[in-house]
Amino acid sequence: MAEHHLDDSVTQPFWDNSVEPRLEIASGDTVVIECAEPAGQVTPEWTANDLAQADRTKIHALTGSIFVGGAQPGDVLEVEILDMAHKGWGWTGFMKGFGLLAEDFDSHYLHHWRLEGSWCESTEVPSLRIPFEPHPGCMGVAPLEPGRLDTVPPRLNGGNMDVRDMTIGSTVWMPVFVDGALFSTGDCHSAQGQGEVCGTGIESPMTVTMRFHVRKDFSLKEVQLRRPSPLSKLDGAGFHITTAHGPDLMENAKNAVRYMIDWLTEHHGLDRGQAYVLCSVAGDLKISEIVDAPNWIVSMHMPLAIFS
Repeated sequence: MAEHHLDDSVTQPFWDNSVEPRLEIASGDTVVIECAEPAGQVTPEWTANDLAQADRTKIHALTGSIFVGGAQPGDVLEVEILDMAHKGWGWTGFMKGFGLLAEDFDSHYLHHWRLEGSWCESTEVPSLRIPFEPHPGCMGVAPLEPGRLDTVPPRLNGGNMDVRDMTIGSTVWMPVFVDGALFSTGDCHSAQGQGEVCGTGIESPMTVTMRFHVRKDFSLKEVQLRRPSPLSKLDGAGFHITTAHGPDLMENAKNAVRYMIDWLTEHHGLDRGQAYVLCSVAGDLKISEIVDAPNWIVSMHMPLAIFS
């Protein structure tokens, strides 16, 4: 059971099953993985104007790939997330034309965070402090399809899943499609709400430690995972919850977020851009009811503990 180190001197902004692996390991080995700033270009000095000029073809600076010896198509790759350490800063933003409420926000916006210990502190709204609860937004194996594939949508091979429950102490299982699995990861988030509604969490460079096992005793169609409790350190001071109903779950989700933005601007003095970002990094979208046709209920939950 060896430990390896993989730096972020070379990043991979795509999925491709023909890439040459950067590291070969055995089942049971641990890898300390350096993950660059998720877009591979944003710095703490950037402004919204800089974000408007960002190269969207490099939006995910993944580290990999890792060839896991013995992994074959039909197997399962088990990934244990042992540790995630931030590097002191992160950002959240939204780009014109992207995000759940793209039709409501026709500009670019950038919000910086200072990371100290186990907290993410807003540099723009000093009263906002969110716990450091990290996860890799992107993690996956090489896809079955040939060619270079965009990293933005999640796929059968995993990819840009943005599941915040893939946190320290979690175990993730993913189906293997090619020899060696060819695992890559990145797009690390220091915090994120369920839904990542503006398109970003607190995007942060990190050092991630993972342990890999090849499992041949079962198979999977798609990714599964198990996480430790509690679900969030923010579950302690209650929640404000907005709801939206109707026959269209996507429209309900949009309206639940819109109502939360209204509440944040009215009761906490945030501008609409700040409120939208806060919904993305701390608010949880949930399907509350999906059985009483013709209307379903989506709710947005905002933890009150974030407001000092």
